Amino acid sequence: MSIIIDLIIVILGYLILLSTSGLIVKFILRRVEHEKGQEIASKAELDTGFIIGKCENILIVSLVLVNAYTALALIFTAKTIIRAEDIKKNSLYYLAGTMINVTYSIIFGIIIKTLIGL
Repeated sequence: MSIIIDLIIVILGYLILLSTSGLIVKFILRRVEHEKGQEIASKAELDTGFIIGKCENILIVSLVLVNAYTALALIFTAKTIIRAEDIKKNSLYYLAGTMINVTYSIIFGIIIKTLIGL
């Protein structure tokens, strides 16, 4: 029975993270956008960032759950390499968005681990 409860907690954790992470990132980036008085990202950039962010969420929480914290650097490095050109154009949006999403995902992973007793 305990395994089923733990599985439900993990699944709910992933679902809550996936449904809220984009909102958190957008909320914080829009506050920065408002303060600077300029648009931070186009619709296409937001859509691409959304998909990449969800993949990032799944990978980060999975790595946290298996205690592979050093592997988190691979995600950050790969994303930086792949999006290097975009980062040059709009570093605030990409770096801030990544840091917000990574931090939020790590916190969520730690909360899930605590709830299931890992």
